[in-house]
Amino acid sequence: MYRWRSLSEDERKVLLQWRIDQLRPFHSPPHGSGEGACLLTAACFEHRPIIGQTTDRLRNFCGALIGELQATCKQIHAWVVLPNHYHVLVTTVDLKRTLSELGRFHGRTSFAWNGEEVSRGRQVWCNALDRDMRSEAHFWATMNYIHHNPVRHGYVSKWQDWPFSSARDYLESVGETTAAQTWRNFPLKGYGADWDEPSL
Repeated sequence: MYRWRSLSEDERKVLLQWRIDQLRPFHSPPHGSGEGACLLTAACFEHRPIIGQTTDRLRNFCGALIGELQATCKQIHAWVVLPNHYHVLVTTVDLKRTLSELGRFHGRTSFAWNGEEVSRGRQVWCNALDRDMRSEAHFWATMNYIHHNPVRHGYVSKWQDWPFSSARDYLESVGETTAAQTWRNFPLKGYGADWDEPSL
């Protein structure tokens, strides 16, 4: 996500040319097909912990985000909200509409939070990213990744201890044995490398 800043001018030119050659937007990722399950991710600008300014804000944001997604998605499979970003695994029949509604939601939260912190004009969000699930293995690895994310970023040592995710509901619905088996069968390997580094 922030690899661009570490690139030299020549590396940036090569990357931009590659994006042009691939018919991709210059500064944002291409969007998926919108059919089936996909991972949606959004981060606060500069990875600042704006969502997590207070515990109440974090809790309220979780409820509002889930409400927004329920309005446009067929199913929410997993979700996690951290102080500076979130991940959700959803099935949506109209990805364009879901992303559009998320954009409006980000606008409303930006306006409210900037008012609370007397920071009018501050950029709160980066563009949301989406990634289609390519296989069953990709789906389950993504499920594991989402629930493990608070551990990855050092907020808790056990993923089920983070209160701002679907991890507890997931564990309750499938049981510890199935959750452990899913973890073993669909390991994370290098999942998240280059776009969700633990230091961010």
